[in-house]
Amino acid sequence: MGKVLEVNNLTIHIKTHKGIVQAVRGVSFYLNEQETLAVVGESGSGKSITMKGVMGILPKNAKIVSGNVMFGGDDLTKYTERQMQAVRGSDIAMIFQDPMTSLNPTMKVGQQIEEMLKEHKKDMSAEQRKTRAVELLALVGISNPEARYKQYPHHLSGGMRQRVVIAIALACDPKVLIADEPTTALDVTIQSQILDLMRELQKKIKTSIIIITHNLGVVANVADRVAVMYGGKLAETANVEDIFHNPKHEYTKGLLESIPKAQEKGHELKAIPGTPPDLMEPPKGCPFAARCKETLVVCQNYIPEYYECGENHKSACWLLDQRAKRGVSTDEE
Repeated sequence: MGKVLEVNNLTIHIKTHKGIVQAVRGVSFYLNEQETLAVVGESGSGKSITMKGVMGILPKNAKIVSGNVMFGGDDLTKYTERQMQAVRGSDIAMIFQDPMTSLNPTMKVGQQIEEMLKEHKKDMSAEQRKTRAVELLALVGISNPEARYKQYPHHLSGGMRQRVVIAIALACDPKVLIADEPTTALDVTIQSQILDLMRELQKKIKTSIIIITHNLGVVANVADRVAVMYGGKLAETANVEDIFHNPKHEYTKGLLESIPKAQEKGHELKAIPGTPPDLMEPPKGCPFAARCKETLVVCQNYIPEYYECGENHKSACWLLDQRAKRGVSTDEE
């Protein structure tokens, strides 16, 4: 399958009163047609701001410093705001983590779906928009969609509100759907239902999905490939099976080891020691070096390359370089 989206060397800075935060530092990844890519990382890793850069919805104090976002043969970073408005919602849509703040409490559910159709499907009549809105509510598994169409968001449960948000995102049949922590604000049972729904919808409408999460359980359930972010950079990318059964980056290994296991009841939970790097003054070497139990001298001083570890598997770790293991300077060979 071909690539529907490709991000190359994306760098994003955020201006604060304390200084410049180098939030995203040279991130590159791609998304294939009808694929689900999970972007994983702890808070502050840069995963959400990366996707906001892709969508062109960065906060006013943030800007893309370098890199490109290729979609349909065009570089979206070169688009004007008017051009991006035509892309957002129509070709690339986004689901945010809190459905209550994503919906307008003063507008009925049906009206909010129709707003998206009015913006991007201008040839639709009012009756066609209403029919499509009801169809979308049914598509996302909302019972009695005709009645729900007339209700306000506060009439619905958290899970149903998230289904409405998904319906709005899918209104114009986008080629790419970006879901930012879509289950975080929901209880465990509803989380599972929403993930099942997203899998079913992908098969039906044949869209490509990027799901942003810190929950590796979500990754195991829905992803085809995984991109692990740390300190504003990609640490590792691989097929989901390789991430869980053959991780190569020490940060990925640490994440997997920190998952609570039922058979280890009574044991102390494992955690990665230390704290994430300060991205106002990022380390000159590997961003994970200060927390890594296998760190080498070279890790402190040089940013690692991405090493091929197998099919669709890359890791930015000096431990994969035989020269580094032997203590040879990478400049000597």
